Formats: sequence, C-alpha cells, structure tokens
Amino acid sequence: MEHISLRIGERLKEIRNIRQMTLDDVAKLTGVSKLMLGQIERGQSSPTINTLWKISTGLKIPLSFFCKQQEAEFQVAEVEEEGWITNENEGMRAYPLYPFDPVRNVEVFYLEFDSGIRQRSETQRRGVEKYIFLINGTLKVIVGEEEITLTKRQSLRFRADISHEYLNVSDELCTFYDMIFYPND
Repeated sequence: MEHISLRIGERLKEIRNIRQMTLDDVAKLTGVSKLMLGQIERGQSSPTINTLWKISTGLKIPLSFFCKQQEAEFQVAEVEEEGWITNENEGMRAYPLYPFDPVRNVEVFYLEFDSGIRQRSETQRRGVEKYIFLINGTLKVIVGEEEITLTKRQSLRFRADISHEYLNVSDELCTFYDMIFYPND
C-alpha cells in the first residue's frame, strides 16, 4: 500500500499538469510556497490538513481528490493507520474513507480529535454542506456565531460556506464521520 504523502504528491502533480499550471501558478492561487508544493509533489513533505485545505480551496477541488484511489464496483472503507492527514500538533487526524466522487458529489472522512483539540476548517465554496455523525466523545461545533454541542450518536448538518470550527470538549478521544456534499456546478 502506498503512503498517503506519495499519493497526495502524485495527485497534485496530476491536476497541475492537466491544468497546464506551473508551481508558481499554484503557489499564487493557494498561498502555499513553491518550495513546499515541490516537496509535496516529490513526496518529501507530508502536508498538514490546513495546507491541503489551502491547496484544494485555491484549485477549487475537494480535499479528498488528493487521496483518491482507483474505482471499483464496490468499496469497503477501512481506517488506515498510516493514511491520515493531521493538523500542526497532530491532535486531530482525518482519515479519508471515500474520496471525492464526481458523480455523487460527496466525500467522507473519519476524524479523531484528542481531548481539548480545536480545529478551524476553511470556509468552503457556496452551496457546500457538511454532515457530522458523532460516534464518541463530546464535540462543540461552532458554525458562524452559533455553538452546537453534540454528544455520542448525535448528528449535525450545516452549510460549510460559512466559518466553522470543531472543539473536543470531553476528556476522551472524540470520533466522528464528516460527509461533505458539493453542489453541481
């Protein structure tokens, strides 16, 4: 099984080549340095979730595009221990279960937040919706000015085109599924 850093680099290079963009072009669109983009493409750097969000937002592609594998008739998803994307302090881990599917316009992640971890998500483009299904722990979700506290086996749907962040307010590991639906453009 290939390491996710290599897959991310290959996918970045693929989209850049398809769009006939230079590293400079991508750096200007994303706010990520040319040096960092080159290291990611070569698999020499494992980008944080925030860096990947900047790249996916700048290129207007779903984050899970970078983790996409070949399609099959059916797919059983499994959380891969080495296949996660993290924030700067590694207290949050996002495991891509189902990368972006252009037919269904959806992607699905399994997330783990250590106790006390806060993660601000990048504002998505207009029309994007998120569905959160909490498995374990207590998660505070701040959507715009609203604070919603979810407990075990609760779920939340919200527009992701407004600012939002997550905070594990429990003393235990918080786990949940994050389904992201994209509008037809």
